[in-house]
Formats: sequence, structure tokens, C-alpha cells
Amino acid sequence: MIDTDGSNVDTVGASCVERRANVRLSTVHGDFLAVGYLDRIRGDEQIALVYGDIEGEGALTRVHSECLTGDAFGSKHCECGDQLDAALRAIVREGRGVLLYLQGHEGRGIGLLAKLQAMQLQAEGLDTVEANLALGLPADARDFQVAADMLHDLGVRSVRLMSNNPRKREALLKHGIEIAEQVPLLTAPREENIAYLRTKRERMGHLLPHLDRLEQASGQG
Repeated sequence: MIDTDGSNVDTVGASCVERRANVRLSTVHGDFLAVGYLDRIRGDEQIALVYGDIEGEGALTRVHSECLTGDAFGSKHCECGDQLDAALRAIVREGRGVLLYLQGHEGRGIGLLAKLQAMQLQAEGLDTVEANLALGLPADARDFQVAADMLHDLGVRSVRLMSNNPRKREALLKHGIEIAEQVPLLTAPREENIAYLRTKRERMGHLLPHLDRLEQASGQG
């Protein structure tokens, strides 16, 4: 059960998270329970936004990596902000679900300054993978154990995962979260992020059928 008095909740086994706060949070999408966690390994502060009764099987779930430029500033370079809004709307429409907002995941885990440097290289012609590698950094440095540990703490045994990224699915499975369904989270492509989306599809295996259809309709497929 989710304690709402703000008291700490003991973690189970080798969990890396410690629950620190529970508070009702009213948003433009609806009223959520915000559950705050401390990642005891990395020191990151994490948050889960819970809507309705999510314990047990099949909770609609979004594991969302922090993206300051997209989520806060509305950058058109990526689709992160659009996906965040779409996921929250879908959870409220469903009537139950959870969004995990993961700090420490900026730029697929390389950090804000490195992400901005990578964006500069992309403006010079590199794709997102090439740019990270040119900086001597991994194409994707994220670790999703913290997400799985948060879900375990919330009593979620299986999820309907809103993601186009097969790596997130594999990571949650690895850490003991059953995937009942992988639910596409597709947002309308923009002229500014088409190259970014193509790199996700071609270099990182993201499932983006709407991009395929768009290219076919324009004669590029």
C-alpha cells in the first residue's frame, strides 16, 4: 500500500530507493499522488506520479527520462515534452497508472552540458548517436534499475509500458517487472525532429510506425 503520511517505507531486498515523501499534487492533467524517492546509490532524487489504484497487474506506466530542454522549455529538437504530456493524459483517461520521472537521465544519461555539446555537434551534421560517441560518451548511459525499484515499492507487479524503446522493456524485465503490454507512445513528428526520430528508429531500434507511414506518404520510404 502507498502510505500518505509522508513516512519512510522500507525497501525490499537489494532495492536502491528509499521513499521520502507522499503528497497530493494537482496538475493541469488531474490530481496525482506524488511519491518522492532517494536513489541511495547515485544520490538522485526521483518522483513517481500515481493516479488511481496501481497495485497488482497491468498498471499503465510511463518511464520518462528527464529532458529539461524538451519538458520545461518545449524544445522542438526532440519529442520528450510531447510524450510527457501525452502520457499524463493517457494515465488520467485510463483511470489508473503511474509516471516515473527519472532524474540523472538527461541526454540519455550523459548530463545536461554534454547533451548541449552533443546538440552542437548535431547542428554540424552528426546524428545523436555519433555526437555522443564523438564526445567519448556512450550512446545511451541510462540505468533503469531505479525505475524497477520504484515500481516494486509501489506494489506494481506488471505494467502496460508506454514506450517505443525496446531497451526500456528489456531493462524492466531484467529487474523483475512483468510487461503485460508495450503501448506505443507516438507523437506527431516535426520538421525539426525528423532526423532525431530517424536515428532513434535506425540506430537504436525504436518502434516508430507513424514515421514509416509519413515517409511512405511523402515518397521517401
